[in-house]
Amino acid sequence: MVDVTGALRSTVPISLFNRGLAGKVFEEVRQQGAKVVMKNNTPECVLLSPEEYLRLIDEVNDAKLATIAAERMQHFDPAKAVPAEEVYRQSGLSEADLAALDEVELE
Repeated sequence: MVDVTGALRSTVPISLFNRGLAGKVFEEVRQQGAKVVMKNNTPECVLLSPEEYLRLIDEVNDAKLATIAAERMQHFDPAKAVPAEEVYRQSGLSEADLAALDEVELE
């Protein structure tokens, strides 16, 4: 029964906007994170707080990165791996350059 109650509390009829109660709806979204706007007893859209939106975008981006990493690891061949030192050498970086970068990051 709690799930049904929670679902009902997360919905808002579109008529509240027509009655000038958008501010009340927006405050509820800020407090609860999201509201489903119903029109003719059908979900029309979802309102999200900026924090909830950013959290969801971060989750999507994390999932994309995890997928890319998993795909890359499926095709990883240790024999073709290039040691970090070789990358630094090819890039013209010395141990002193790397140490200087570490010092800048600590400041």
